[in-house]
Amino acid sequence: MWRNRKHGEESPYIPMGPFKLRLPFIHYKFEWPDYVQGLLMCAVDLAAIPLMTELLGMPFEVALAVVFLNGLLYLTHHLLGDPVVPGWITPAIPLIMAYVSTFPEGVDRVHALVAFQLTLGLLSILLGVTGLASKVVSLIPSAIKSGIILGAGFAAVISVFEVGGRFESFPWTISIAIGIAFYIIFSKHFNILKNSNKVWGLIGKLGIFPIIILAVIIAPIFGEAPWPAIEWGFSKPDFVTLWSDYTIFGVGFPPAMLFLTALPTVLAAYIVLFGDVLQSKALIDEADEKRPDEKIDYNPNRAHMVFGGRNTLMSILGPDVTMAGPMWAAMQVVVIERYKEGKKAMNSLFGGSGSFRWGTNTGLLLLPIVSLLQPILGIALALTLLIQGYVSVRVGIMESRSQRDLGIAGIIGAVLASKGATWAFAVGVVLCILIYGKNFFKGENDKIFTKDLEDDDYKRVS
Repeated sequence: MWRNRKHGEESPYIPMGPFKLRLPFIHYKFEWPDYVQGLLMCAVDLAAIPLMTELLGMPFEVALAVVFLNGLLYLTHHLLGDPVVPGWITPAIPLIMAYVSTFPEGVDRVHALVAFQLTLGLLSILLGVTGLASKVVSLIPSAIKSGIILGAGFAAVISVFEVGGRFESFPWTISIAIGIAFYIIFSKHFNILKNSNKVWGLIGKLGIFPIIILAVIIAPIFGEAPWPAIEWGFSKPDFVTLWSDYTIFGVGFPPAMLFLTALPTVLAAYIVLFGDVLQSKALIDEADEKRPDEKIDYNPNRAHMVFGGRNTLMSILGPDVTMAGPMWAAMQVVVIERYKEGKKAMNSLFGGSGSFRWGTNTGLLLLPIVSLLQPILGIALALTLLIQGYVSVRVGIMESRSQRDLGIAGIIGAVLASKGATWAFAVGVVLCILIYGKNFFKGENDKIFTKDLEDDDYKRVS
């Protein structure tokens, strides 16, 4: 059926109200390069395990069960018509961990996390069902949108390089791996190489996959991680202990007061999440310009319903500190960059994003892959944070429509990275009122970059 798509049309689908059901091999071509990449990029999904063992005291196998449930729900995005590679709400993780850590470890902390994730999930569904999500996207001033996305990028990079961050544990491996990753994904020079040579072309198609393999080798050489002890068979996530000790089935429903207590932090996390929605739209718009052969329908309301449903289900079945976010920025970029190369490289964006997530789910089941990647989970997390940081800064700057927007956005971004999302949003509102006044929602539409201005105009505005 996917072969019958005409130029400029959407990929085939089965209508389901606001959703558009697409099944592999039937409605989209299965993309093997993205599937293979997903097999090893499950390393980033597994990187959530140290966060949960640290925060909730979960054994490895219990945290693996949470990761596996999250992985299954990742599939709902492309299956229901949301053309993204979903992931965590990565920049909000430090905020969430700080909030939940204010409660004693044990049942109280589990209740706090359940209440937080359930509130966030229901809020997202409400915004999606009522159609307010798309209105929120259009009403927020460009300066604030830009600042939120910039701040998410700053926070992601800071979390790697801060005192006690992952760079201090893996300095050589992260330096080498991220340098090569940036070259392969973003370099114009490598883009020329992969178009002129089949070997470089294959490496380009695999995205971060070769970098993860390289990290497995480099880290032990520099003494930053042990050599992996490969085990055979299938992984064994412990769902029984998860549901008896860490969910409402074992510890009961959280007290009503916890939902009220969580609300301010939930709103702050939603602001960061909202930035990911903006990034999703911006990246897909970029892809749309390069690929007129496929119409891509990105609907913020539908996206809210999908990731809102994921958060709601996870709060009941396996509360997760990483939360269910609308997009994994690093891999969304990798998939879209390959998609931009044309129909021969990737028939449909749904095929790339869907095949990748089928790959990560397969990887989570295979013990050889889990045991191979276990020593470098922290490195994999650092790589995705740094790539997300690069993308967030690039997209955030382009969201600004004027030099004043960009100045406001820079301050908002710095406040978000240092003081949190609530402070950043408040500062953004105040600055937009002071600078734009009655044009708060409109802002202005001047040219941003000096290269776009005539020399005389530049001298006049400087």
